[in-house]
This record gives sequence, C-alpha cells and structure tokens, in this order.
Amino acid sequence: MITGKIVDDSNEDVSGVTIINMSTDKKVYSNSLGMFSIEASSNDELRFVKEGFRRQSKRVLTDGVNFQLLIRFFQIPKEIEEVKIVKRLTGDLEQDSRIVAKVDKGEIVRDAVGLPQPVGKMREKPAEVKQVLLPILLGNLNVQGAYDLISGKARKQKRLYRYDDLQEHIAWIRDRVENDYFTKAGIPEDRISEFIEFSFVAKPQVRTYVKAKNLSGVLLRLEETIPLYVERLKKNGK
Repeated sequence: MITGKIVDDSNEDVSGVTIINMSTDKKVYSNSLGMFSIEASSNDELRFVKEGFRRQSKRVLTDGVNFQLLIRFFQIPKEIEEVKIVKRLTGDLEQDSRIVAKVDKGEIVRDAVGLPQPVGKMREKPAEVKQVLLPILLGNLNVQGAYDLISGKARKQKRLYRYDDLQEHIAWIRDRVENDYFTKAGIPEDRISEFIEFSFVAKPQVRTYVKAKNLSGVLLRLEETIPLYVERLKKNGK
C-alpha cells in the first residue's frame, strides 16, 4: 500500500486529486488534507490528475522501500478577461488627459519602428488672385490660374479643404478621447462631433491646440465650452 501527500507550490494541501495506478487502472482520490493511499506493485506508475494543475507521474517501490510520497502540484496559468479600471478625473489636466485618452496603437507602432511622419498634405494649391494678377502686370499670363479663378474652381477647392480639415480635427479629438468623457458631462453621444465643432467656433484656441497635437490644451478649452453647449441643448429642448 503506497501512501502520500499532495501539496501545491505554496505547500497548501490539494484535495480531490485523482490518483491512477496505470498498471491496474485502480483509482483513488486525495482527501481534504491532501493525503491518499493506493495499492501498487514495484515499478508501477502512479499518475496524478486534477483540473487546473499540471499532470504529475511517479514510479513507486523502485528500490523495494515504501516511503511516503510527497507530490507537488503546479497550477496551470489561466488567461482572464481584460479588466477595465475606471478612473475619476482629478482636475489635473495633464493627468486627466492620460485618463480619458485612447491608445493610438498605430502611433505606437510607428514610433517603435521609427517610421517617418508625413509632412503636410499632398494637395493641389488653389490659385490666388495675387499670384495670377502679378504675373499679368509683368507681361506673363498664368492661364491655368486665371481659369481656376474665373471658373470658381479655386473657391471650391478652398471650401473643400476647409471642410476636410474640420473633419480631420474633429476626428483627432474623437480618436483620442473616450465617449464617456462627453456623455458624463451631459453631451449625447450622437452629438459629440457637433459639440467639438461648436467648440472650434466658441473657443478657436481648441483648434489651435489640435493643430499642435496638445491634448491637455484641448481638454482645457473644452472644459470651458461644455457648459455653454449643454445650456444651449437645454434651451433648444424647451
């Protein structure tokens, strides 16, 4: 009769372990103290199995002496679901900007591999009145520039570029600040972009900070425009 004790890597008793004699297929279980006893012959293999632990094996009576066995079990590491910790705003804008900011994984990868950032936008430059009239005074005619001014193409280009820049700057904030930051302040989720555009008009410095990629500065100015916009929503709601 082979006896033994089963503990984990912290020396705590492990109960409910299945002990199998692989030669006879006899099975027993460890008790609440981790103790067990099982019949075995010389050189029989005992296998120890429990869910959540690495399986162990032991051959017994190899030298004819029946010592009590000590079996140490090690737990199998388990993956757990991501735990999201919600932090409260402190009033320190530098700290709060890190709390509400989203992680830009693309930017992290670019920084890690050292990819160069694009400089400016690849756009066709709209014709300017001065750039067209000045050459005419010197005896040169910029045909394409004159056509763009007369046809209204230059004006349409400027209007389109302004719209594109506006959407890009709104997206820059949306990509970096969680929606909860706005909704907890009383701004409906479907009106966050509208609020940001309102802030650009009410406090032009907001957009200045966006262009400088200064999130703390953006939050500073948004804190000033949030009450104005929420009050406006209440009045429109009435």
